[in-house]
Amino acid sequence: MFVFRVGDAGLNEVVKQIKHLNAGDLVRVDWFDASIGKSLSGGVGGIDVPVISWGVFLGVLGEKNKHIILAQNSFRYADGIFDIDYTAVPKDWTANITVIVRNHIVPEETKYLLNSFLMGGKNNTSRRIKQQSVRNHEGLD
Repeated sequence: MFVFRVGDAGLNEVVKQIKHLNAGDLVRVDWFDASIGKSLSGGVGGIDVPVISWGVFLGVLGEKNKHIILAQNSFRYADGIFDIDYTAVPKDWTANITVIVRNHIVPEETKYLLNSFLMGGKNNTSRRIKQQSVRNHEGLD
């Protein structure tokens, strides 16, 4: 198991860690979610909500806010046509990344998963499809 740890280095270290990820790696991402509270509770227990997400790393997406995209369930309908359940973890909320298995998904299947994600589930070729672009290693800062 290959482990990345984020200590006092913070977000800059997370960016370095993401640059070492490959699409298809099975990863664990430790991050902090938003919280809901009431002012009368006095913030008892703090506002940090730790979350652990596991999945296959597909890349980093987002124009204004970068998100780590993890595929969690894959549904194969036909050759090259997939649907996926995914989690989008805000890069700035990430605390730790652990690579569990490098290249867990073979590159060809990873491309199919990524393409299905980018198409937004619209596999009807008669419609015009606007695809997003994924940046795995550049523009993270």
